[in-house]
Amino acid sequence: MSLPTTFSLALPNETATAQLMADLALLIGPGDVITLSGDLGAGKTAAARAMIRYLVGDDTLEVPSPTFTLVQAYDLPAFPLVHADLYRVNDPSELEEIGLSPLPDATVALIEWPERAPSALPSDRIDIALSHRPALGSTARAAEITGYGTAAAQVARLQALRQFLDGAGFGDAKRQRMAGDASIRSYARLVRDDGVVILMNSPRRPDGPPIYEGQSYSAAVHLAEDVKPFVAISGALRERGFSAPAIRHADLDAGFLITEDFGSTGFVEGDPPAPITERYEAATDLLAALHRQALPENLPLAPQLSYAMPAFDTEALLVEVGLMLEWYLPDRGIEPSDNLRAEFVTLWRDLLTRAASAPKTWVLRDFHSPNLIWLGERAGVAKVGIIDFQDAVLGPAAYDLVSLLQDARIDVSEWLEISLLTRYIKARRAADDGFDPASFAELYAIMSAQRNTRLLGTFARLNRRDGKPQYLRHQPRIWTYLGRSLAHPLLARAREWYAANVPPPIL
Repeated sequence: MSLPTTFSLALPNETATAQLMADLALLIGPGDVITLSGDLGAGKTAAARAMIRYLVGDDTLEVPSPTFTLVQAYDLPAFPLVHADLYRVNDPSELEEIGLSPLPDATVALIEWPERAPSALPSDRIDIALSHRPALGSTARAAEITGYGTAAAQVARLQALRQFLDGAGFGDAKRQRMAGDASIRSYARLVRDDGVVILMNSPRRPDGPPIYEGQSYSAAVHLAEDVKPFVAISGALRERGFSAPAIRHADLDAGFLITEDFGSTGFVEGDPPAPITERYEAATDLLAALHRQALPENLPLAPQLSYAMPAFDTEALLVEVGLMLEWYLPDRGIEPSDNLRAEFVTLWRDLLTRAASAPKTWVLRDFHSPNLIWLGERAGVAKVGIIDFQDAVLGPAAYDLVSLLQDARIDVSEWLEISLLTRYIKARRAADDGFDPASFAELYAIMSAQRNTRLLGTFARLNRRDGKPQYLRHQPRIWTYLGRSLAHPLLARAREWYAANVPPPIL
């Protein structure tokens, strides 16, 4: 077991306490336990209240002390949370009666007065010991933060984050929670009188099991391992006139960035959300403008340091579609036989030979509505703000167009898809007489089938492995998109195989 990690800091007022708890909230997730210890009036409940309000995104939320109820439960946007006060607990056996023994699964636990039941505490936990500091003022506190077991790394990262913010001049900024995504990254807005910026916490991606020819899934499909690709690609896009966030401050080794804030004006509207045609047209124009450029494979990152963009090769594309066999089919009650697996791989290897021989460009990878911000005050394609591109690879131009026009999270009508696909093809032909629309349409169908096959598997994995069932609601839409691509004559064999072996998602 690793040794505990501890650091101390002064909290001159409740604002400083709120900043500490917001910073810690950026680093925690379901299953984490945070204990708050200290004398009466030391500020334990105030600290818990600050974290809960930050996670909810409401500074005025009523957060009662659980002194009398013992446990207060919250269904927060990021994860469930329980706030407990053990002051009136006389024996650890009482914790079972109030639902704290065992602690709830996939839930963050904030526990005041942990010393009342020390034997019930998990070995992996964060403790914040608060004490009065009257010499610094009536509201001043000192905090000693200790990480035990696996939480030692979280506390070390918290200390590094605090040092990064102080060094960048944002230690006193107000923190505002931002919604995360399916990755391990987390974000916050930092608000000062002179403006607003984005804090990105991007820890190095942990290696998974080496099950893909000795590689983890992320390595096999070339997902970014750290923050360096984001910085390099952002600079390369901005240099070419595209709107990627400017990097204000960076710690490349720790994975902390402070970037330009594009705001939150999106590309969809209504309930249920639907594409704003004008903005989707601008995004389509951006891809056409990007793809007609000669783009380098090696990008400058820092003095004497560059980043080599990986190739989206056939093996990576095969690993992605393999998620259908690994996760989607088992989720639908089917365990694929060896023969079925062999048929699937042969089918896809044949299709992907066309992708392998196609011209290569930058594939930003998740070029769709959640990752696009409308910058209406800018001109031309610069109106499209791009905020997610760290997983970019060298691959077929059709891939990002599929990401946009077959948006996994919102319905894009077939009419709008065809209209924008035609718009893209016209723009490419106007700039390049050698552009072949028929070949591009074939590649578009293949990349659509590949991406949507992968997404069915990805969302099943997020449900079964990661406990995120909310992604399953997108599967019927993805199934519709998959049906559109399989209708292409080139994919007739694949269409027959899917019809015989792949059941639709549950509506």
